[in-house]
Amino acid sequence: MSLSGARKRGRKFQNPIPTDEAGFGKMIPILKEYRNNTAENTPKKQFGPFKTDISVYQTPPASGLRITWIGHSSILIEIDGKRILTDPVWSERASFLSFFGPKRFYAPPLALEDLPPLDLVIISHDHYDHLDKATMKFFANKSIPFYCSLGVGQYLQKWGMPANFITEMDWGDSVMLGNDCVLTATPARHFSGRGIIGRNETLWSSFVIKGTEHNIFYGADSGWWDGFAAIGDAYGPFDLTMLEIGAYGKYWPDIHMGPRHAADAHLALKGKLMMPIHWGTFNLAPHAWYEPIERLMTYAKEDGIQLFAPAPGEPTEVVKAYVSGWWEKYR
Repeated sequence: MSLSGARKRGRKFQNPIPTDEAGFGKMIPILKEYRNNTAENTPKKQFGPFKTDISVYQTPPASGLRITWIGHSSILIEIDGKRILTDPVWSERASFLSFFGPKRFYAPPLALEDLPPLDLVIISHDHYDHLDKATMKFFANKSIPFYCSLGVGQYLQKWGMPANFITEMDWGDSVMLGNDCVLTATPARHFSGRGIIGRNETLWSSFVIKGTEHNIFYGADSGWWDGFAAIGDAYGPFDLTMLEIGAYGKYWPDIHMGPRHAADAHLALKGKLMMPIHWGTFNLAPHAWYEPIERLMTYAKEDGIQLFAPAPGEPTEVVKAYVSGWWEKYR
């Protein structure tokens, strides 16, 4: 199975295998599902506030690998001397409007101004819950390198990012970060677009980050496909896999995994520890906000998967299984 070179049909990128992307044909049943839904999509109790102790960043992680989960798919990764931020979304809503759309369950635990110096930022694809205009404008004049999927750089430039700080990546592309870290873009099964038109005209990706001592996988958004095993064979095993477990639904099983398939992906990737992401931050699907993590806990026990689930904003070294259980008091 090829892991390089995304295919295009005309202007539109193609998924690695045939995929139902839950387009306009699914709109009516999806709307009916939301209308009849009774699950606790939005927490009844107010989360947090979560606050990051920024003094932690004055000392490098003793293990070489430390994770701070900002929320959703925004992760501050400290790996073997590099600081990497993935899909940073600091806005109150994952939307093209500031007053309408999915709203955060809690404020980011770390202010943008309080971030430690970054070596790079990764943007996996152009959806609003992964590519946030206001956050990007904050970074526009910070001289931080951005690595993104093909076509996504146009948005960064539009919002003030100098072109020489943007590197677009195709599936299979690798770049050296300094002389001791390698970033590789790998395929994902998803889609792209920020409006009614222009769907799939930019690429979506997952990423392998290999430092001097650690090897980790950032899955971003993807439905299940057998390519996870191919990625594991080519680039694994992984000390940590960061995989989406939320925002799944019966009408779009091909483009979001949910906890069952995320557990399967972790095993296929040859992962040691699994970090659940893309849950507990926005209401993006008809399931209860806590359902993804509770189901994953069950599957992990059944399958012998070691979980790494720190609380939002909690800088945590990746040395062993750790389940903070932060969500339990908000049930």
